[in-house]
Amino acid sequence: MNNSDYVPEVTSSIGEVAEQSQTLLQEERRDFLKRGVSLSVGAAAAMGGAMSVSAEGFKPDPANLPPHIAKWGKSWGRDANTHPYGIPSKYEANVVRRIVPWLTADQKATVVFTPWQDIEGTVTPNGLHFVRTHGGVVDINPLEWRLMIHGRVDRPVILTLEDLKRYPSVTRQHFFSCPANSAMESRGPGLDSVQATHGMLSCSVYTGVELKTILEDIGLKEGAKWMFSEGSDPASVGRSVPIEKVLDDAMLVYAMNGEALRPENGYPVRLLLPGWEGVLQTKWLRRLKFDDKAWWVREENTKYTELLPDGHAKMFNWVFESDSVITTPCPERDWQGMKAGPMKIAGIAWSGRGKVEHVDVTLDGGKTWKEATITSEKLPKSVIRFEFLFDWDGKPMMVGSRSTDETGYTQPTEQELLEQKGTEFIYHRNAVQLWEVSANGEVHNVQIRNA
Repeated sequence: MNNSDYVPEVTSSIGEVAEQSQTLLQEERRDFLKRGVSLSVGAAAAMGGAMSVSAEGFKPDPANLPPHIAKWGKSWGRDANTHPYGIPSKYEANVVRRIVPWLTADQKATVVFTPWQDIEGTVTPNGLHFVRTHGGVVDINPLEWRLMIHGRVDRPVILTLEDLKRYPSVTRQHFFSCPANSAMESRGPGLDSVQATHGMLSCSVYTGVELKTILEDIGLKEGAKWMFSEGSDPASVGRSVPIEKVLDDAMLVYAMNGEALRPENGYPVRLLLPGWEGVLQTKWLRRLKFDDKAWWVREENTKYTELLPDGHAKMFNWVFESDSVITTPCPERDWQGMKAGPMKIAGIAWSGRGKVEHVDVTLDGGKTWKEATITSEKLPKSVIRFEFLFDWDGKPMMVGSRSTDETGYTQPTEQELLEQKGTEFIYHRNAVQLWEVSANGEVHNVQIRNA
């Protein structure tokens, strides 16, 4: 909703960083004009850690190639339970979350990005799930954890973890995203990295209890229109949630992808609001209070608001619009060394409004579009996979994708988004992500805006 009487002073570290990156990386950018359209190329990736293929440094040994019998087939392997929890192959050691070192002042209140260029399928492994913290990661003894539920309820309660697990559980797959995903693109192309542009996004299989199940047990009083969730970390980021969402599909989650939540993701219990902004989904949950009004805390009046073209702030911008990104090719997974011929473009799409119905792909910067094939199950409020097969002639291309969800909403181009929202917004940037593919297979981050 819009509030014409109240215009908060919106400050955004992400916005400042976007401007800073323009200055820091100016020498590495190149700007040029084509057909009256302005294009600018993103800078080389500047994320913490290498941005290369996972098996870099390992070279094939001719003695292990056909017709020879490889060395691993000539002797016993290690014991099956050498690593009781299990670890990835050493050849995948570079598949990790990464930070942008200059994005935040410290690593307590920061973002750690998911490497979508290295993920197969739709589910993000727990060790690669993106992380956003405001006061660092806390370790909570589950035997000491308690959840207070009070306010406009018939029977206020304090639940232990065992109490919570006695309720009927549900298991569902949903994406999880920060509203600042792609925010570094707001002033032009950011880093040459899909991990940087879209790494504030993950998708997992969550297990927990529907919040409406608990409320049916303890009773919700008439007039309860809002819920306030509060975390137990030093930042205790709390947010106001309308009761309609609470009674729809809100969950209290204690497991993710088959195991207990990890501390970075809110162990032992977090709030889950499928399809909504991640900042609302309180980690390390300690309190839920119900009342007839919103709380207007810091994170929902001076932060996480969207600035409209007329200068006013749009409050409570909860639901994510349909979005997508191509992960093959991308700057980290380019086509250098590839010859012209049959090629595959692949990527991911998602929508907080429900299911993604179809995805289109462009090879010419948005002039023409062709429908891609969705290769995964269409689940609501979840990441889906798509592919597009074609014959590459070896010439430069500008590839991108746009998704359409079951409501009929179609992801906008960069120019369309600017016309809709202006230039002073940061959050919910879902413009078509374009990658410039050079004749030699290099891939760079680009944008098309009217000159």
